[in-house]
Amino acid sequence: MIKKFGWIIGYVGLLILFLSLGIWQLNRADEKEQFLSNQADRMKEQLNLTSQTTDEMAHLRFKNAVVNGYYDTAQQFLLDNQILAGKTGYFVLTPFKLENSTKAILVNRGWIPLLTPRSQLPNVTMQADGLKTLTGRLNSFPSIGIKLEGANLPTKTIPAVLGVVDIEVLSKKIGYELFSVQLELDASLPDGFKREWTTSQIMQPQQHLAYALQWFGLAFVLTIIFIKFRLRKNDNTPTTQK
Repeated sequence: MIKKFGWIIGYVGLLILFLSLGIWQLNRADEKEQFLSNQADRMKEQLNLTSQTTDEMAHLRFKNAVVNGYYDTAQQFLLDNQILAGKTGYFVLTPFKLENSTKAILVNRGWIPLLTPRSQLPNVTMQADGLKTLTGRLNSFPSIGIKLEGANLPTKTIPAVLGVVDIEVLSKKIGYELFSVQLELDASLPDGFKREWTTSQIMQPQQHLAYALQWFGLAFVLTIIFIKFRLRKNDNTPTTQK
């Protein structure tokens, strides 16, 4: 009996799996559509960033911002292992203290290539010219697939090098609070390096729809095979003579 119905159980199990994966891909497509729509809406907004601004990633990310304040040129960071056009380098992160506030935001001044030998650090010094008005896009910090132990701890060099941004660690090091986002410095402003800011690289909704179609197609093919197998089995079943 178990052998007789085993292939039916296998068919039902695979059918449920394929249909579930197809539905999951459809849901992912809807989520990506919503994400991209929200991203496009935020990119149209301009925000005057102050110490009173709500510091939430969902509220700030991708918005264009204007901020007044001062560069803290004495405490800069190099975010390691950043690839641009196939070359390895750093993002230069400089604290920018908001006017009439003890809070600051890390300004990403752009990409700079790695020097040889690696122990030689690039020159990222700049003049602290007093009060400035900066414009740029608010964004999350670059992420990495595998976070090695200690990658969030800046070196004791000047500028300090780190593998991943940990706002709590950096706030403690520089002695004042930092926003949880970075300001990607507008390419038209001075005091920056190579700036080719991109939007979030995520799988597009169309790709999820294509995957959903594949899973539903497998479910359809499986059903056709099941029906043919069932009909052939019925044809081969000997009839009982009276």
